[in-house]
Amino acid sequence: MNTAHTYQVRGLHCASCASIVERALRHHAGVSAAEVSYGSNTARVSFDEAQVQPDDLARLIEPLGYSLITTAAPVSGHEGGEQQTELAAELAILRSKAVASLPAAAAAIFIMSWHLLAESGVVPLMPSWFHRFTLVLLPTLAVYVLLYVGQNFLKALGRFFRHGAANMDTLIGLGTVAAFVYSLVLTVFSPWLKQYLEVNDGYYDVTIVVITFVTLGKYLETRARLRTGDALQSLLGLQAKSALVRRGNGEVEVPVGEVVVGDLLVVKPGAKIPVDGVVTEGASHVDEALITGEPTPVKKEAGAAVVAGTINTTGAFVFRATKIGGETLLAHIIQMVRTAQSSKAPVQSLADKIAAVFVPVALGIAVTALGLWLVLGSGPLGFAHALALGLSSFVCVLVIACPCALGLATPAAVTVGVGQAARAGILIKDAATLQKLGQVNVVVLDKTGTLTRGKPELVEFRTLGDISKERALAILAALEKNSEHPLARAVNNRAAEKNISLPTVASFEALKGRGVRGIIEGEEYFAGSELLARERGYVLNGLNLDEETRRGRTPVLLGSSQGLLAVALVADAPKETAKEAVSRLRVLGIRVVMLTGDNENTARFIAQQVGLTEVVAHALPADKLAKIKELQASGLVVAMAGDGVNDAPALALADVGIAMGDGADAAIETAGITLLHGDIAKLVKAIRLSRQTMLVIKQNLFWAFAFNLIGLPLAAGLFYPWFGWLLSPMFAGVAMALSSVTVVSNALRLKMQRM
Repeated sequence: MNTAHTYQVRGLHCASCASIVERALRHHAGVSAAEVSYGSNTARVSFDEAQVQPDDLARLIEPLGYSLITTAAPVSGHEGGEQQTELAAELAILRSKAVASLPAAAAAIFIMSWHLLAESGVVPLMPSWFHRFTLVLLPTLAVYVLLYVGQNFLKALGRFFRHGAANMDTLIGLGTVAAFVYSLVLTVFSPWLKQYLEVNDGYYDVTIVVITFVTLGKYLETRARLRTGDALQSLLGLQAKSALVRRGNGEVEVPVGEVVVGDLLVVKPGAKIPVDGVVTEGASHVDEALITGEPTPVKKEAGAAVVAGTINTTGAFVFRATKIGGETLLAHIIQMVRTAQSSKAPVQSLADKIAAVFVPVALGIAVTALGLWLVLGSGPLGFAHALALGLSSFVCVLVIACPCALGLATPAAVTVGVGQAARAGILIKDAATLQKLGQVNVVVLDKTGTLTRGKPELVEFRTLGDISKERALAILAALEKNSEHPLARAVNNRAAEKNISLPTVASFEALKGRGVRGIIEGEEYFAGSELLARERGYVLNGLNLDEETRRGRTPVLLGSSQGLLAVALVADAPKETAKEAVSRLRVLGIRVVMLTGDNENTARFIAQQVGLTEVVAHALPADKLAKIKELQASGLVVAMAGDGVNDAPALALADVGIAMGDGADAAIETAGITLLHGDIAKLVKAIRLSRQTMLVIKQNLFWAFAFNLIGLPLAAGLFYPWFGWLLSPMFAGVAMALSSVTVVSNALRLKMQRM
């Protein structure tokens, strides 16, 4: 049986690295799928544990220069920020290497500039003693920079000759080593060569400056990539290290990992809540902003739920632990954010395909450019000059062709976009959902719990026949106790207020979209909508239900084989943000439809209050599916928002399923997006963020492609015969470094965008 795990990967330096690891993993026996992300340094691998183990996969990619971290548990969302730690360590190494090579690069640029300016007559010629000194200084600096700062490039070059796997480091290594070897040959054999050829002093400065600028560029890129993971780091930082637990007659501080379900935990003012639970004593206000995006502290008293990572303000309370470890809401959020950030958007597929072949193509272009310079340039320019220009083009092509910007274009934007969504209380399952959301042009909304508060109240209860109100309410509440529908909670809340004991229900069954049934003390009872009552053959004349529904009241009918026994009228007010959310969706050019199982009058009443005109009522789960299919068949991209079990099939069918965070687990698991606290206004923010993210991705891809399309011909010397244009390898190094930094910096702009 195939299982999917996500592991950290060390040694990824560019999109080509990710392609190399991905291809190696996919071709291993027992692996059914592999997806490697350069943006998050992760590999998501599906494999048959009977055929292959994680250690086998680690050994597979190790000779290629990469490490699969399998010693710890697979990435789960509750452990520390391994990726950020790895990036921070890499940043420290790059910083030390950049600092070590900058003086050498400055010296090389100074010497090169003096030569160029002297040839132009701007400054006097270099004194002979200083020139002789540079002939010793430059080779020495080149050896130092190549062997110390350029170690990774040399190792990559060695792996290329051994295994044929080429990445960005391979290109840099090949180009700088070629320039160094050429220069070394000129230095050693210069007296002999000058008898036959006009030769210059070589390209030691190219080796020094290119390695320095590429290293500096990688440092700046890594520093920027660290910032893209700020949101995840903020969530990881919310995890408490310890908890104050009641044990015996006292309070004991224990590591949070030792807390068990059922423990009573004490929370003092200013403390982080360590696990999920329910308040049993005391009261306070809890700051849930970093988890839900809500800035106002929420009041917590006996019976209220609290979640791990939120911060108590001024009061103190005791709560009972209900979820621990990876089961907490915080762990679930971290896992969703981490998974989404490491996933790939469909728009990335083209960039991945190009990056996978870019390195060998670049090698081919570089060799071709060198060959053409020698063949076509030796006649008019002389062999020595043609060789020098050909080698310059060879190095330029290898340096400028590095596909870093192309590989970072999408994952950098996705990482920031998903992180920003999480900060606002919007959980996005994967990058594909983020992309699809921006294309949505119709949003279908459930009524109860989505447009309304989802906390309806029982405003009137009538009995019919000889049954007492207390007995009827007890039977109705007993039936509804097993239902997750908000209307059922209203009935049960009233029964609890009156301290009514509930009878036992046997053979309980949920009747999708209509109600529930069960046997109580040998008698079969039904509770549900008017549709269910009519199906049972009950007579509804005289109940005046149409008038009640026009007032926004939803009837819940109780019946048995004897006929109708009672009518419960339940009312649910619209959410404060619903009307504004509907209006803003329309401003975005999105059609909004209400799709509810409630009756026509109640649905119209709520629709009028929130500014909706398109309403589909009396919709069973099958009807909801049919409506989604109808909209999709007309060419629309459909988002469906709901919070109930009955909504799960429609959420799964919609192009984008959106669950209210305070709804049923089945809806949340099915949906691609979860809005914490069930705030429909966050849907508007999510769509805006998706569109902004996709705009940034398109900008990044455009500039990444444009950079290579313009840079490669210029580097190869294509324009030299007509315009005399030839790119210096040093400028190629600067341009390559800046392209990656520009792409990541553009992605970071999403942090400043208004949602």
